[in-house]
Amino acid sequence: MATIKKVKAVFFSATGKTKNIILQCAKNLADNLAVPLETDDFTLPKNHTAVRQFSAEDLVVFGTPTYAGRIPNKVLPFVQELFQGNGALTVSLVTFGNRSFDNSLTELQSELTKNNFRVIGAGAFVCEHAFADIALTRPDKTDFDLLNNLCTAVLDKLKTQTDFPALAVRGNEKLEGYYKPLGLDGQPTNFLKAKPITDMTKCDRCGVCIKVCPMGSIAADDPANVFGICIKCQACLVYCHTGAKSFDDPAFLSHKAMLEKNYTAPAASEIFV
Repeated sequence: MATIKKVKAVFFSATGKTKNIILQCAKNLADNLAVPLETDDFTLPKNHTAVRQFSAEDLVVFGTPTYAGRIPNKVLPFVQELFQGNGALTVSLVTFGNRSFDNSLTELQSELTKNNFRVIGAGAFVCEHAFADIALTRPDKTDFDLLNNLCTAVLDKLKTQTDFPALAVRGNEKLEGYYKPLGLDGQPTNFLKAKPITDMTKCDRCGVCIKVCPMGSIAADDPANVFGICIKCQACLVYCHTGAKSFDDPAFLSHKAMLEKNYTAPAASEIFV
């Protein structure tokens, strides 16, 4: 039987969807183990520098969203550099917007293993897409029931095992490239340089968009100036209370339309134990 003294929820979640899944899982585990729950949200720039150390008596629930079938490429260095497992048992989770999680779960498990986390359970869960109007009601009861099943299986492992072999999850371990976005015409499209625009007739300069940008890319003195990298997480749109933010990049909008045309059928969440 494994000795667990603390559950720690660790996540990158620009708009709260991944956070919701991670906390649901972590709370379930902490309650059943009757141990404290701690959270570590590494979404914002202020949390991108300190290295965290874990122990073999920690149970870590670690999650990121899926972008283009992988861990978001600007988030990957944080996963690689900021977290040292030191033998901590771990549940690795990814969220995805109804298209596919492709290799994001495989990549997350690989990076956590390299940093001496021992992954004993994993899952990929459908959430409302970051920018396309699909999976608007996900996660739903079926998803949360599956998440509970994962927690039950992990708890059973903790009670009955002391040795935890490598966990197999679905995905290509070679991690060859990212998903290539398509436009409405079915052809590859590139919107890496797309950035949100601001309707200054609606903007009241409240500063929320500046505070919630995970890349710190919006100028403190001008909310219309996105001077840095935009990862299309939509945090500035979601949290803008006046609706002043939007995207007008043709390639981005074409990809959004393609997703809304071709990926309306509900995808399935999956767990691995």
